Amino acid sequence: MSTFRAFVIPSFGTPGSFVDLHTDDLPAGEVLVRLTYSSLNYKDALGVTSKGKVLRTYPMVPGIDLAGVVEASSSPDLSPGDVVLGTGTGLGETRWGGYAEFARCDAANLLRIPAPLDDWSAMALGTAGFTAMLGVLAFEDHEVSGKVLVTGAAGGVGSVAVLLLSRLGYEVTASTGRPEERDYLKSLGASEIIHRSELSDPPAKPLLSERWGGVIDTVGGSTLAHVLAEMTYSGCIAACGMAAGGDLSTTVMPFILRGVTLTGLNSSACPRPRRERAWERLASLVTRADLEPITVTRELANVVDLSEEILAGRIRGRTVLKVS
Repeated sequence: MSTFRAFVIPSFGTPGSFVDLHTDDLPAGEVLVRLTYSSLNYKDALGVTSKGKVLRTYPMVPGIDLAGVVEASSSPDLSPGDVVLGTGTGLGETRWGGYAEFARCDAANLLRIPAPLDDWSAMALGTAGFTAMLGVLAFEDHEVSGKVLVTGAAGGVGSVAVLLLSRLGYEVTASTGRPEERDYLKSLGASEIIHRSELSDPPAKPLLSERWGGVIDTVGGSTLAHVLAEMTYSGCIAACGMAAGGDLSTTVMPFILRGVTLTGLNSSACPRPRRERAWERLASLVTRADLEPITVTRELANVVDLSEEILAGRIRGRTVLKVS
């Protein structure tokens, strides 16, 4: 039995705090992991600040991402010393997550980190990078060609999506509400930067001039309705966010007359074979050197203040949290 520190939220609306726990206090699971890093996602911030009903049970250790070294395992699939990652699958929502020095997980919800990625790189990608890769896979499955768009491009999903798509040879337009991020987005490979206001109004007509072969949309709401009307024939939109709202006012015309596909990206419940495929592709496309310019590393002790910052739109790219 080991003593460790964990950030625990006792109930909805009650501020979380750091407490000392024992590994015997952890929920049941086949694999005990000594955590090294986690990350901060928009979803985490909603849970930490109680500004969204992300946490489903209490008390809860938030953190939908985790990485570390297997300390003990009763599963034949993982052994002590394996370096593993976990994203989604209920972590930080229904099961204790990554904002602690130890976690106990089911082996089915962990992956060995594929080389050459390490534990820091895995969290620099985290749920955001994994989601962006799922969007890329959707593009490939639907044979997307032509100009593509990433909305909310300066955020975590958006930053990795711009990097991946440009590396794969797509002509990438990045949409952002932060004009000061122009140079940053250009450095990731965006060929064009547009202000989000160009896309924020509902479309004037059910179909507008064809503009986008593919879209990775992190915004939702009227932005998603607008880009739907601008899709080229057989285009594909991969939707993964609703920062502008969960409502969608549109018509069937983009789907019927242009054969557009709208696919949702649920990174939390993604089946394991596709999860493995996505992480193997990430390992083949992205290096630690690629991730360092878009990532800041902070101490877990700062998670509350950082959560307020990301909800206010003042954090770009990715934030890795050093756990131990």
